[in-house]
Amino acid sequence: MYGIAARLWRMMRGSWQWRLMWLAHAKFTVGVTGVVRDERGRVLLLRHRMWPRDRCWGLPTGHAARGEDFPGTVVREGKEETGLDVVPGRLVMLNSGFRLRVEVAYEAVLAGGTLKIDSFEILEAGWFEPDALPDSLMPVHRELIHRRVAV
Repeated sequence: MYGIAARLWRMMRGSWQWRLMWLAHAKFTVGVTGVVRDERGRVLLLRHRMWPRDRCWGLPTGHAARGEDFPGTVVREGKEETGLDVVPGRLVMLNSGFRLRVEVAYEAVLAGGTLKIDSFEILEAGWFEPDALPDSLMPVHRELIHRRVAV
């Protein structure tokens, strides 16, 4: 039985193999988060319009676009949501198991720009000391902030 399957697989070759693999495996979206800090060590937090009210504060976060590298997503989302320029650093989290979502987080540093929030997604933005974070901060984001990794 396995010999026949192997022969059929080898006969398909190329794009047909990829199509079959695509159909047989789970599809994921990739959520990318930036733990953005300024020169004083404060962390950038956003109050998200679409998130639950008891967990509305969080780090700059978005979905990776098709073909986009994840550090590039941190840069793009930072700019889109806040108008700020950020430089991504070290990978600090890579998790799966959220149904059809993979979560990725990078440390990042402020590189410039002027704070101007995207009012469609973001209600408010601010710089917070790590020991003075809002109560309604996403728990996983609180953990990322306190899991300080040098950039």
